[in-house]
Amino acid sequence: MTSQISSAPPRAPRPLRVLAAMSGGVDSAVAAARAAEAGHDVTGVHLALSANPQSFRTGARGCCTIEDSRDARRAADVIGIPFYVWDLAERFREDVVEDFVAEYEAGRTPNPCLRCNEKIKFAALLDKALALGFDAVCTGHYAQVILNEDGTRELHRASDMAKDQSYVLGVLDDRQLAHAMFPLGDTVTTKDEIRAEAERRGLAVAKKPDSHDICFIADGDTQGFLASRLGKAEGDIVDESGAVLGTHEGAFGFTIGQRKGLRIGTPAPDGKPRYVLDISPVNNTVTVGPAAALDVTALTAVKPRWCGAAPSGAGTYTAQLRAHGDETPVTAELTSDGELRVSFTEPVRGVAPGQAIVLYDGTRVVGSATIATTHRAAAAV
Repeated sequence: MTSQISSAPPRAPRPLRVLAAMSGGVDSAVAAARAAEAGHDVTGVHLALSANPQSFRTGARGCCTIEDSRDARRAADVIGIPFYVWDLAERFREDVVEDFVAEYEAGRTPNPCLRCNEKIKFAALLDKALALGFDAVCTGHYAQVILNEDGTRELHRASDMAKDQSYVLGVLDDRQLAHAMFPLGDTVTTKDEIRAEAERRGLAVAKKPDSHDICFIADGDTQGFLASRLGKAEGDIVDESGAVLGTHEGAFGFTIGQRKGLRIGTPAPDGKPRYVLDISPVNNTVTVGPAAALDVTALTAVKPRWCGAAPSGAGTYTAQLRAHGDETPVTAELTSDGELRVSFTEPVRGVAPGQAIVLYDGTRVVGSATIATTHRAAAAV
């Protein structure tokens, strides 16, 4: 099957009606400008995701503030496209924020950006866009949509691997890909060049700092945010034998593989650092141990979502386990009960339930699933 790279749905006889999601940052502004320059009929929209947007960002953290909406509006004015602000705060609270809190309460480690793409940008926003007669949603993500001759589409990594964001888009299905546009994904340019392009276009966001961390945690203090939602609950920090080494104020404040902030007074017998191995919400216990005990050889993942047809039988792929993580070779198979069984060629560390695993075939995104359980190699003696 031959294919051609397209950063947008196929050209129609008329310009496509495109809804450009504009966060107020430089990437989404340049993406909207490129879509308009390509001849599409573009409308900009900023998503209001908080009932109290002033609390959503401090300095360069996060996004979704009143300041961001104003930056997006100014960019739309310069591009010369209509602009609106859509209130999706309640949907965002239910599908992203509350999900984030519930996952940590259950001892899992979620990815809220991936959940936002699945539930907000390419579900709530896309559904509304299609209902209003738009053909596609355009974002500033770095990824590519490839159009095959038979009309099917594939999601691929960006041309520039250093900026690739396909991991957080691995939840998109066929229908969503058919209406997705990523104008930045097929160009090999540095972020400085994107900023230079924004400056040439007269966009004031050219020098605006990138957003970081979780947008709805203004100060970046995830543990403090969770404590305010879940309350403090003292519990034990134990070693693999069950011996109590210290206490904590809430198991939700820890993640698998964590090394810092354990506040254990008793040193390990071998003098080496300890890491979080397990989190048990049932008895509010955090288990710590040596790095070797983190080695994972296999996992089971649930709720798979496929960027195309679901694979049949066992296959060899590469997998990515975090947004900026490396690829690792795996064998994966979809079971009859809809679970994904994955085996690693070499053990990997820091794999936690709740994380997403995204499978790749070369640069093509096969699909993603949520890690439910992990299987570890025997700890080194």
